[in-house]
Amino acid sequence: MTASGSTAYPKRAIVLLSGGLDSATVLAMAVAHGFECYALSVHYGQRHSAELDAARRIATALGAREHRVMGVDLAGIGGSALTDPSVGVPETQVTGIPVTYVPARNTMLLSLALGWAEVVGAADIFVGVNAVDYSGYPDCRPEFIAAFERLTGLATKAGVEGASFKIQAPLIAMSKADIIRAGAELGVDYAMTVSCYQAAADGTACGKCDSCRLRAAGFAAAQLPDPTRYR
Repeated sequence: MTASGSTAYPKRAIVLLSGGLDSATVLAMAVAHGFECYALSVHYGQRHSAELDAARRIATALGAREHRVMGVDLAGIGGSALTDPSVGVPETQVTGIPVTYVPARNTMLLSLALGWAEVVGAADIFVGVNAVDYSGYPDCRPEFIAAFERLTGLATKAGVEGASFKIQAPLIAMSKADIIRAGAELGVDYAMTVSCYQAAADGTACGKCDSCRLRAAGFAAAQLPDPTRYR
């Protein structure tokens, strides 16, 4: 029985798809494992829409059954360089949790995915969080993923009625280089992805922010060409 309590498609999954390198790899992994994938992107008030444009291309290229873009106004909360244009994106490495952390973002993203999963009968939710080569965000840690998975059994009709959800975070213990190698083997075209925190409208990257540095270092360590378009 699926999470919705029906006998619907037994390998259906929601995949959170930001348009970046990690989430594209996760979608490719889910497809390779035989899941019928419903890709979910969220416009939460981020600085640019280039990553959402990239998500649309990736969802089509990797064969998602459906791709939806939902909207939530996290810019109304503020508190992050990614949602407040008055806060600068750091271009040098910082200690501690950087100002690019978006308060409650992954909690919100997973909550939307959980709601859609319950409606379409998906027992699995895939998310591209990583706790190795990352910026130190608290909602990218294994403890957070485990806690949210426990929540799914309490917060949903399906969970109360005995179904279970699995939060799949296949990249969580992988280096950026290992992620890139895995995606390359699955045929991911990383030229389509946008990772930069302050990408231009056409998706070109700054090459200076933390996300750009981690991405470039990953391609170098993987010994694969970096297809990123830098400005």
